[in-house]
Amino acid sequence: MLKSVVVHDIPISHVAAMERWYWRDHGPEINRRFGPWLTRHESFLPVDAPADARGFGYFNWRVTEGFWREMPLPGARGNFAFTCPPVWPRVATGFFPAQPTEDFFGGTLQPHERQVLRWYCLHRYPDGVDERDGERWFLDTLAAQLQRAGGPYRAFSSRAHREPLPLPGEWPPTSAPPKDALMHDWHRLTELWFETFDDWRNFVREIVPSLTPPPWATVPRFPFVASGTDFVSSFLLERPADEFWRDSRGYQ
Repeated sequence: MLKSVVVHDIPISHVAAMERWYWRDHGPEINRRFGPWLTRHESFLPVDAPADARGFGYFNWRVTEGFWREMPLPGARGNFAFTCPPVWPRVATGFFPAQPTEDFFGGTLQPHERQVLRWYCLHRYPDGVDERDGERWFLDTLAAQLQRAGGPYRAFSSRAHREPLPLPGEWPPTSAPPKDALMHDWHRLTELWFETFDDWRNFVREIVPSLTPPPWATVPRFPFVASGTDFVSSFLLERPADEFWRDSRGYQ
C-alpha cells in the first residue's frame, strides 16, 4: 500500500474560492473515480504558522493524503477531465509507504500525555548528492542527534517511493497546471512533533545550531538545503479537516 502526499501553497486571497473548489469539485471527483483503489482520502488545513516558521519553505494550504490499495492506470480512463481550480496552487507531491520506514522515538507515549503540533516536512538531497550518502547522514547523524538533543518529542520518517508514479486522472490540455508549479522527486517525508510553537521555536533557536551539517550542505543551517526548493513544510494538527472518502458523496 502506498500513500500519496500533496502539499499545497496558494495566494491566500483566493482561499475561499479554493476551499469551495476542493470540497465541491475536486474531493468528490477523486472519490467517485478512484474509490475502488482508495482506502483513505484525508485532507488537513495547516495551522497559521508564525513569521519565524515561514522561512522553512512553509506551504500555507491543504495537505492531502491518499492511501492506495493499488494504483489505477494513469490518464482519463473513461472519465472527464478534472474540474480546474480557480487558481493553480504550487504543489509538492510524492508517494511514500503507508507506514513510516523509520520510527525514531516517541512511540511509547499515550495520546493523553501530549498535545500534537506536527511539523510536516518534505525534503530532497541536492543535485549531485548520491542518495546513499544522503541517507547515511540522515539516519546515522541527524536522527541520532535529534534523539539525544531533545526538542521534538516524536519523530518518524518515510523514504520516498522512488519509481515515478503519476497521480491518476487528467487535466484539460488547454489549462493544465504549470510545470514550474509541480515539485516532485522528494527523498523523504519526515514529521517532528511538538506541543506548542514555543517548543518549536526553542528547538530552532537552541538545538538546531548544534546539529551537524552534511558535507554537501548548500546552506549552513538546518535544513541544510534551500528552503522552498529542496525543503518544504507545513504545520498540522492531529485530525484532518476533511475525510473525503467517509464524508463526501461525488456526483460523477
